[in-house]
Amino acid sequence: MSRLLRLPRVPRARVLVPLLGVALAGTATALVVMPPASAATCAAAWSASAVYTGGMTASYGDHNYQAKWWTQNENPATGNSSGVWADQGTCGGGTTAPTTQPGDASCTFTVWAAGTSYVTGNVVKYTDGRFYIAEHDNPGYDPIISTWFWEPYACTGGTNPTTTPPATSNPSGFVVTEAQFNQMFPSRNAFYTYQGLVNALSAYPAFAATGSDTVRKQEAAAFLANVNHETGGLVHIVEQNTANYSHYCDTSQSYGCPAGQAAYYGRGPIQLSWNFNYKAAGDALGINLLSNPNLVQTDPAVAWKTGIWYWMTSTGPGTMTPHNAMVNGAGFGETIRSINGSLECDGRNPAQVQSRVDAYQRFTQILGVTPGNNLSC
Repeated sequence: MSRLLRLPRVPRARVLVPLLGVALAGTATALVVMPPASAATCAAAWSASAVYTGGMTASYGDHNYQAKWWTQNENPATGNSSGVWADQGTCGGGTTAPTTQPGDASCTFTVWAAGTSYVTGNVVKYTDGRFYIAEHDNPGYDPIISTWFWEPYACTGGTNPTTTPPATSNPSGFVVTEAQFNQMFPSRNAFYTYQGLVNALSAYPAFAATGSDTVRKQEAAAFLANVNHETGGLVHIVEQNTANYSHYCDTSQSYGCPAGQAAYYGRGPIQLSWNFNYKAAGDALGINLLSNPNLVQTDPAVAWKTGIWYWMTSTGPGTMTPHNAMVNGAGFGETIRSINGSLECDGRNPAQVQSRVDAYQRFTQILGVTPGNNLSC
């Protein structure tokens, strides 16, 4: 495993609404209700890759939108709710209420097909016979796995897609579902439970809950990607090199090492180590980890809390906390710098950096979000 630079007295971890649309080109068969004519003319269609500045317009679904400020890759449906886009009203006639489709449903839907593009508001019928509504534009992600779709969607009995689905259908409130977590870590140690992670969220409510839905998912993916690298895919609970155990007691600290000279080795998802880190994390979390460091390897919620504590509060060898790097747009590369930049960034260990980036890209794909820019350090 890689590891962070150890600097005494500085707390750091050791490495270890809704719009009815039609599926874009593809083999799926869409049942579409055509809108009536209208005097309003639709602006050029919104493009995810285009940059829009204040005053520029774009059409999305059956509405025109005007950008209030610079924006890119934030579609008008979600951007409108967050304040980036101003809804200018329907264009091209709007969308009429769908009529009953023979023998199946009472709303417009498309038979889902992998690789077919869908836009926010598209309703698809999946292979399990149920209906799912797209929360975000996506290139045919599997509705069962991806949170790009809200599942299941009631598309029978006269129910039409006229209300915006919730931001997440996950009852835990976390942007990562248990199924996605298991997909990310197929070989994880049973100690690292999903419920333990969910229980740890209360320690820092802003974690993976700040900004847009995209930013929240990107932050969760970034945290879990770094954790994946530190623990070998959530396999290792403690530092594997026992010869290092006695090295992590800084006797210059006034509180010493009450749990023993060799008690402060790396534990948990970020491999917390050193007596001063255990004290700092414990003080922040209201847990006496200085005297009871074993809690980090015996209590899943405590273990996850120490990882989130570092993520939210420590700059490490970087210039910002990993949390701030993600929510302020600095990018995934800056989270690597804050966790292990002194040993990996600026060409020191590109293979280790790439390992983290690969995991991040894999996890963002599972969560159905783009990885953003500045992936490396």
